[in-house]
Amino acid sequence: MYDIRWIRENADAFDRGLQRRGLEKLSSSLLALDDQRRAAISKSQAAQERRNALSKEIGKAMGQKDLALAEQLKAEVAALKEYGPALEAEEKAAVEKLNEQLAAIPNKPFDEVPDGADEHGNVVLEGHTNGQQPEKTGGRLFGFNQIKEHYELGEALGQMDFETAAKLSGSRFVVLDRQLARLNRAIGQFMLDLHTEEHGYTEVNPPLMVRDDAVYGVGQLPKFEEDLFRTTTGHWLISTAEVTLTNLVRESILSEEELPRRYTALTPCFRSEAGSAGRDTRGMLRQHQFEKVELVSITAPEKSREEHERLLACAENVLKKLDLHYRVMTLCTGDMGFASQKTYDIEVWLPGQKTYREISSCSVCGDFQARRMNARYKTKDGKGPFFVHTLNGSGTAVGRALIAVMENYQNADGSITVPDALVPYMRGITRIEKAA
Repeated sequence: MYDIRWIRENADAFDRGLQRRGLEKLSSSLLALDDQRRAAISKSQAAQERRNALSKEIGKAMGQKDLALAEQLKAEVAALKEYGPALEAEEKAAVEKLNEQLAAIPNKPFDEVPDGADEHGNVVLEGHTNGQQPEKTGGRLFGFNQIKEHYELGEALGQMDFETAAKLSGSRFVVLDRQLARLNRAIGQFMLDLHTEEHGYTEVNPPLMVRDDAVYGVGQLPKFEEDLFRTTTGHWLISTAEVTLTNLVRESILSEEELPRRYTALTPCFRSEAGSAGRDTRGMLRQHQFEKVELVSITAPEKSREEHERLLACAENVLKKLDLHYRVMTLCTGDMGFASQKTYDIEVWLPGQKTYREISSCSVCGDFQARRMNARYKTKDGKGPFFVHTLNGSGTAVGRALIAVMENYQNADGSITVPDALVPYMRGITRIEKAA
């Protein structure tokens, strides 16, 4: 969310940022709303000041025993009191209207973010990869031609059941069992251990249901309500643990010594996939319910860019440990998330599909979310409070990592070799084979 004072002082820069996002200029209309807000506040303050002055004059008139003047002044005070609620309502309406407009505007992209309308404008980030595409280089030699997709492998193994899931819950759900269920659990536990033991994140077990303020704080409300699930109690099911982890610092003032704060959580996530009708209907790529390891950082402003690179490296390390080929993309202005100033997507190679698919998004949001949450800090010398900067990233999506492992480690007989990094989590199982 933007500071209207910053917009007033940087109107041209603000409009340029919106145009890069594919939006019209908004500074003039926003500043007009702010003028209305300020005028309403001025009228309310002037009325209160007049009431205070009249109170003194009434006391003076009473002291001079000028009862006629005192009664006249009291009548004016009564009129101001009667007018007061209307002034307060006018001020409240002006504030709400401005905030409603500001809440619907996406974050301003960094200057270096490439311009583009959609994913076709994304740019490969050179130097961020792990190996090369197996079937093109022989990196992990398949030694056979019939490379299968994950759902073909899972169904043939008898451990991935979409039909039963549809009976239970409808489309975009899956039932995993036996060794595939264990492999899915192993991947999540491996990621969580890696981020806590090697990358310095604090593990959190957060709520999966949150209130409006929490979802609003990260920028998912009001604009993306249709992408979320809501309970009959009015709670929202989290679409990512970013919601809860970032809100851990809402309405608080931290000390600079407490920064950075780094949180991680392995949680179920729930998304309606409202905008993806007809896309990725086969398999596990796009589910209503899935698991993800989330990474969130809370930093001082001058450290956020550096933290963004660190966050990316932590997510990349997951794929390096699993020996999966990937590439990193810098998202263009038209493909970035609502709250992001800059986003890196990690795309893992899926040989069954013969394409790259996103497995992690790592974003720096500046103070955009902090303003919505009122999350601040004071410097070591006591200055402030100032808004913190927030960052988030997938470290990584568990279901998509399972897909990548299945497709990249498949064998000619349909079995799946367990990556070395996951064998300890599988209690020594090195190969997943068809259930007896």
